[in-house]
Amino acid sequence: MIEGFATPEATESDTKKHSPYHYGELNGTGLLVSQAGFGCYRVDISLATHKEALRAALLGGINLIDTSSNYGDGGSEKLVGVVLQELISSGDLRRESVVVVSKVGYLQGQNYQLSQERKRKGDPFKELVLYAEGLEHCIHPEFLKDQLTRSLARLEMTTLDFYLLHNPEYFLSWANKTGISLDEARENYYDRLKRAFRHLEDEVEGGRIKYYGISSNTFPYPANDPEFTSLQTIWEIAQSISRQHHFRIIQLPMNLLETGAVTERNQANGQSVIEFAREKNLGVLINRPLNAIEGNRLIRLADVDSREPASEDEINGRIEALVRSEQVLKNRVLPELNLTSYPQQQIMEQISIGEILRHHWRKFGTYERWQELQSSYFLPRFLGVVQFLSQNLDLTEEASNWIASHKEVLEETFGSVASIYQGAAAEKSAQLRAMLSPVDKDWAEAQPLSQMAIRALRSTAGITTVLVGMRQESYVKDVLEELGRQINIQERTESWHKLRKMRM
Repeated sequence: MIEGFATPEATESDTKKHSPYHYGELNGTGLLVSQAGFGCYRVDISLATHKEALRAALLGGINLIDTSSNYGDGGSEKLVGVVLQELISSGDLRRESVVVVSKVGYLQGQNYQLSQERKRKGDPFKELVLYAEGLEHCIHPEFLKDQLTRSLARLEMTTLDFYLLHNPEYFLSWANKTGISLDEARENYYDRLKRAFRHLEDEVEGGRIKYYGISSNTFPYPANDPEFTSLQTIWEIAQSISRQHHFRIIQLPMNLLETGAVTERNQANGQSVIEFAREKNLGVLINRPLNAIEGNRLIRLADVDSREPASEDEINGRIEALVRSEQVLKNRVLPELNLTSYPQQQIMEQISIGEILRHHWRKFGTYERWQELQSSYFLPRFLGVVQFLSQNLDLTEEASNWIASHKEVLEETFGSVASIYQGAAAEKSAQLRAMLSPVDKDWAEAQPLSQMAIRALRSTAGITTVLVGMRQESYVKDVLEELGRQINIQERTESWHKLRKMRM
């Protein structure tokens, strides 16, 4: 197990190895943290590229990691534990210099199965929000205690620096759908948060966590929205429990297209959530800095290279080549390996990407949707098969050759499919850049668009750390390049309001 926790002395000492522009104080804790953190959504221990990206980020000076019990069904936390253990054992890193954040609340995957098993035994988790088939939510103290034990085991840690309630507003959404009055729902909601806070104070006293907080998508919502979460009310709850409470951090979405954290004056005293957090000396983590949601569309805030779209005949030809390569695995490679019929069948189900693309390549809609499917669905299937074959078998020469050639065919196919969506995405990113340039001169200096998006956030007073999904080393490099530049951190409310008006 990894002993210890992040300390102000260690974070200050170790940050001196890197650019001084990387860091700022995590308000109210004395911890010095990087202005960009490693966001672990869609990061999993099964992918070697994710492991190398996290290593590169930590060695490059990023010292805040944000994960959750439901990311990768626990695989994200496992990855964090493995990488930290390796770097600490090698002497490249100290536990005391890394701030680790995890979150709790979702019951999906293994947690959902655990919940169903407890129901069958007549001992369900208390105060479950039965949100949808395969998805429940809970912040009851009994559940929090159980989940913290499991998270610490996956992380291989004795103490977690920050433990956040993960989107507790699921209760408000459920209450709204089931016809519960808004007044009753909000009273129940904040009562549940108060009980959760009391338990988390006990966990601090017991030494399993140092601080706690809330990650909520609805902190920036208008105050009259039925799912709105009021930071001012939550602060008052924490104060009512103890003047020496350990509620020290919040997490919320914000980006160039979703500006509500600054522009929505939704607190009872007329402040925005960022203003209120700044006044109370709370740390603020920003998620989804490069993935904006506009209507029902996901918009990637990063430059996209424009290219001539492949013809339909070319795309179909690439897909057929992929299908043929998959058949080579089935007919020539697998029969030579010492496998029973069941794992062979499982492998073929995983690797059969060509058949899916045959029927659906025209239907992905946007470049962002295609990229998401490629990185979180198609590519992990291929890499999972490669990992299974490499770890469990003495590969024949033909099997090794197939892996190398199939990877090339897969990349060529993905590239041809992407080309039909890239033109519209490149035009969109160019429009965004043109729109942003006159808004704030400091933001306009950043290149490319992804760095501009990070610059806007980290240059805004009240924001502590921008959480970026860095699943590849190239993404890490892009972020570190931006962090190496000096910026002016100042009040930028006017710039954000100007940006909001341009979007309306």
